[in-house]
Amino acid sequence: MEQTMEVGQGESMRIFINAFKQTAPIVMGYIPVGFAYGVLAQKVGLSPLNTLLMSVMVFAGSAQLIAVGLMAAGVPPLSVIVTTFVVNLRHLLMSASLSPHLRSWKKWQLALFAFELTDETFALHSTRYFQGKQLKSETFCINVIAQLAWVLGTWLGMVASTLITDVKPIGLDYALPAMFIALLVAQIKEPMHVLVALIAGILSVVLALVGLDHFHVILATVVAATLGLGVETWIRK
Repeated sequence: MEQTMEVGQGESMRIFINAFKQTAPIVMGYIPVGFAYGVLAQKVGLSPLNTLLMSVMVFAGSAQLIAVGLMAAGVPPLSVIVTTFVVNLRHLLMSASLSPHLRSWKKWQLALFAFELTDETFALHSTRYFQGKQLKSETFCINVIAQLAWVLGTWLGMVASTLITDVKPIGLDYALPAMFIALLVAQIKEPMHVLVALIAGILSVVLALVGLDHFHVILATVVAATLGLGVETWIRK
C-alpha cells in the first residue's frame, strides 16, 4: 500500500511538473495582466472582495478589463453583461475546435474544463492535442495553474493599487499581447501558418478601425482560417 501511494504521489508530481512547464509562458503573462486588472478595478471603486471574486468566478481577462472600463464609465449592469457576453463569443469557436478530442469526457468534466478555458489555454491545449498529449489530469492541472496565476496577479494588483496611479507607464498593458505572440510562435510549424496569422492580424486591425470593436477578432479568425483551409485543400489536390 505504501509503495503504491509513493508511486501515485510520484506520478502526480510528474504530471504537475509537466503541466507547470507548459503553463509557464501563460503564468508569466497572467500575473502582470492580472496585476493590471487588480489595480484598475480598485481605481474604479470595485470592492476588494468583488475584484477577487470576478477573477475566481469569471476568469476572463479581456471581459474583466472591459467590464471594469464600462463600470468606470457608469454603463448599466445589463449592458456590461451583454458586452462581455459578445466579447466571449469566440469561445464557441474554441470549444467547437477542441470538442473532437473531448468526446469521452463526462459532462461535469466538460463543464469544469469549459469554465477554465481561456484564449491562452486553448492555444496550449490545441498544440498538446495535435501532438497526442491528451492526459486528462494534466489538462486540468494546466487550467488550474493558469487560473491561480490570474488570481495571484489580481491580488497583487489590489495590494499595490494604492502605490500605482497608472499601469501604462510601466508597460503592464503590453503583457497580454506579448503572451499571445509567444503562444502564436510556438504553434507556427509551416509557412501556411505564418500566412494565416498575418491575414488574421491585419484583417482584425482593419475591422477594428472601421468600428467592429466587439467582433473584429472572431470575424478575422473565421475568415483567415477559412482562407487557410481553402488554400491548403487546393494545394493538396
